[in-house]
Amino acid sequence: MHFVKKKTKEKRKLFVKKIKSGKILRVPGAYNPLTAKLIEEIGYDAVYVSGGVMSNDLGYPDIGLTTLKDVSERSKKIARVTNLPTIVDIDTGFKSCKKTIETFEKIGITAVHIEDQVSQKRCGHLENKELISKKKMVDKIKECVKSKKDKNFKIIARSDAKAVESLDKMIDRCKAYIDAGAEIIFPEALSDERDFEIVRKALDCYLLANMTEFGKSKLLNYKDLENMGYNIVIYPVTTQRLAMKNVEDGLRAIFKDGHQNNIISKMQTRKRLYDLVEYEKYNALDEKIYNFDTDGFE
Repeated sequence: MHFVKKKTKEKRKLFVKKIKSGKILRVPGAYNPLTAKLIEEIGYDAVYVSGGVMSNDLGYPDIGLTTLKDVSERSKKIARVTNLPTIVDIDTGFKSCKKTIETFEKIGITAVHIEDQVSQKRCGHLENKELISKKKMVDKIKECVKSKKDKNFKIIARSDAKAVESLDKMIDRCKAYIDAGAEIIFPEALSDERDFEIVRKALDCYLLANMTEFGKSKLLNYKDLENMGYNIVIYPVTTQRLAMKNVEDGLRAIFKDGHQNNIISKMQTRKRLYDLVEYEKYNALDEKIYNFDTDGFE
């Protein structure tokens, strides 16, 4: 029922075309389907679904408590409302990499990334992370690659080794991940321009940069990352952080003031919401039932 023109295979082909263009793909995180529609409307290149955001949305910390069902069901709902490609964080692959890849490919996702932490993982920008061996991660990547059917469905390998071992050892791991079949590398928790430049010079593959707030990485302009040769930049938790800060501020104001009048200007209007969900397009389904007119709303 969503007015989305592009089929799954078209989205994947679009992603491949864009990543080969030499222009960096800007990819905000969507914590729900409505946010994905907004991301597309503004003009971004793809939509990202963060494992940490999924955990937070369920009221959990990001320590590997979400399941394949939790993440895949939400990802499916997000991907189906947009013409943009969708990239999903599959953490450590859940219980079976084969089942995980088959699930996400089937529900219309364009790419997934898998990381080299132990299953009881934690946010990539926290201390005391623990890694699996390079061999175990290579085996996981090989299983992921073997399990996919569409050549344009992409496997991204994330390494958290910089903070645990060293930048050089992380690069060594990433080279092995590329050899195992990962076409895109996600080097997590790099510190600054120097780190990003070293990784770019060392690796012959597409690279993803994570510009998450309040973490270990300096927040760089996408143009600077593009000039360094990075292919994708994600803003994984940004939309959830923006929303929750405004929700908290608004709820505190209502609790204190006893009414919403002082915060109306901070709210999305009814008309803007109706525009975003494409209310009037549903008239075409059956004009006897669907006869909305949003012009009268503010």
